[in-house]
Parts: sequence; structure tokens; C-alpha cells
Amino acid sequence: MEGFRPSVTKTFGILTAGGDCPGLNAAIRGVCRAATSRYNMKVIGIADGFRGLIDGNVRELYEGDFTGILTRGGTILGTSREKPFKEETVLSTGDIEKDKVAAIKENYKRFGLDCLVVLGGNGTNTTGYRLTWEGLNVLGLPKTIDNDIEGTDRTFGFNSALAIATEAIDRLHSTAQSHSRVMVIELMGHKAGWLALYAGVAGGGDVILIPEIPYDIKSIGRHLSERAAQGKTFSIVVVAEGAVSVEEDRMDKKDRKKYRIETVNPSIGYRVAREIEAETGMETRATVLGYVQRGGIPSASDRVLATSLGTTAAELLARGEYGRMVALKGDEIGSVDLSVPADKVKTVPPDHYMIDAALSVGTCLGD
Repeated sequence: MEGFRPSVTKTFGILTAGGDCPGLNAAIRGVCRAATSRYNMKVIGIADGFRGLIDGNVRELYEGDFTGILTRGGTILGTSREKPFKEETVLSTGDIEKDKVAAIKENYKRFGLDCLVVLGGNGTNTTGYRLTWEGLNVLGLPKTIDNDIEGTDRTFGFNSALAIATEAIDRLHSTAQSHSRVMVIELMGHKAGWLALYAGVAGGGDVILIPEIPYDIKSIGRHLSERAAQGKTFSIVVVAEGAVSVEEDRMDKKDRKKYRIETVNPSIGYRVAREIEAETGMETRATVLGYVQRGGIPSASDRVLATSLGTTAAELLARGEYGRMVALKGDEIGSVDLSVPADKVKTVPPDHYMIDAALSVGTCLGD
């Protein structure tokens, strides 16, 4: 058709999987607009992540479907945590659940897909990589508020969650000061400390606990007591959900799980608050920000990043460059092989500049 650029890919499917986050719709818009208006591709929207591809719950997307969604939170496609490569499941009827990977391959062929575009985190891109072993063409886009995907400097969703978490910490300052309390705020991040570290520094956290640096409650207690002795009547403690104590760090996975059950705390934030109060005698309260971090409209930065990643994905589709994940490296948008993020978690390195920045302004990291 005159006016369109040539494209190896004629029809592709697109899905969002795993947890939602701000920027997913911006990325969908970026991929679909570039793919249709520049390359005349046909877009098949897949509902509820890999579950939709297993069940054949799909529909063709047209321009009206991805118009006006740049600023919307969540995902117009819906999402799920379906993991098609998990071991077979026995249903309540006693039957074995159908082979999910076989169903994906069958529907990929049935709907005439030349490629599958998956928007998600570590698990989603790992599943995408494994599907390439099954003969499918796959492209990945890195989304997660955790910023823990290997191969990209930043994921979309992170900046928005950072802004939300920082604002929450800001709001805790006033109540902590008014009541002369220690306020503990627990943030998401899974097994990586990016969100807690950045939000903690941005919000002026006095203590920041991340999974990469096991904490010693006595070290925390000393730091808070020194602040009190200097006339600082309140403190803010930022805790990543994956934070561990030095004692837990020495345990294997089984013993750590047993220990956490025995300590009977709703979450790590509440446990740290209890430990601080027991260690220092200071009145301490805990706040778990929870799913608020994943909701709402994307920040300007995430809109730009998601759009750029999406339009680059469309270019890769047009060139037939499959088996890649679009990625930000420095100031450039490029791509890496899907094997790079597969089965990996990008954690905060001990020599990262943000670690040094936190320590330089007097923040205690718990060690």
C-alpha cells in the first residue's frame, strides 16, 4: 500500500503480563501506532497475559483502541500472572490441565502471528525467551516498578512508582515530627532495592534497608539513638520488601521461611518497626504503601520511555529482528538478546553511586 514502509512482520500479537504498572498503555500505544501507521501491520490484542493466548481470548486492535490511552494507568489488555512453563496442574476433576505451551503454539499459528510482543518484567521476558525455544518469534519490552530487569538501565513504571513512594515519605515527615516518632515505610521492589534506595534518598530517609545489604538491628538502633541525642526527635526508616537481617542472610531458604513464620509479623516493615522499638525504646509505627505504588497515571518520564521503547519495538518488527528485548542503554534506545534478562534479577551493586550518595549524606544502610 502506497505510503507505508516495507515490513517483514505482517501480523503480530501483543500482551501485557505480570503485575500492572504505569506506562503499559503508553507502551502499547507506541508499538501499535508505529506498527499500523508507518508499517501497515495488523495487530492482535491478547487479553490477560499468556492466559489469553492459551485460551484464544484475542481480538484485532484498530486505531481507536489505542487512541487516548497515553496517560491512562493499568493496561487496556488486562494482565495475569499465568506461567505456561510451570509443571502440569491437576484440576479438581482429577484431569490434567491442558498443555499450556502447546496451546500457545497452536493459537500463535491459528491467528497467523509472525511475532509475539510481550510487555512485562523478569518472568514475562523469561517466558518469552523460552517460547523462542519452541519456535515462536518474540519481542520483549521491560516494564516493572522494581527496575530489576537485566539488560536495560531503566524499566518503565519505575519512575512513576518512585514519585509515588517519595511523596508518601514526604507525608510521613510531618506526622513523625509532630509525634516525635520513628516512622517505618515499607516499599515494593521484590528482591532488589532500587525503589527503596532511590525513594529513600529522594525523601530524606534516615535509614534505608535494601535486600543487597543485610541489616543489623543494633547498628540501626545506634544510628537512631545518636540522632535522638543530637536533638532530632523523629526519624524515617525506608524498608524494601525484600530486606533481610544479617541473621537471615546466613540461613538457607527453608530456614528463613520458617523463621519468618515464627516471628509472626504481617510483613518486613512491621517486623523492623517492632525490632526498632525493642532495641531503642522509641515509639515506632509502620506503614506499608502496597499497591498504591503501582497505580495511577504514568509520569512524564515513563510516558517518554514507554513510547520510545514501543516505537523501537515496531522498528524491530518491521526488520524481522526477533528474539530481542528493547532496552535503554545510557541515552540510547536499542535492544538485547532475550537471553540477557532471562532468569536473572538486576540487583543494586555494592559500588553503585546511589549507595555512596546515601552514605555521604549520613543515611544508615543498616550494616
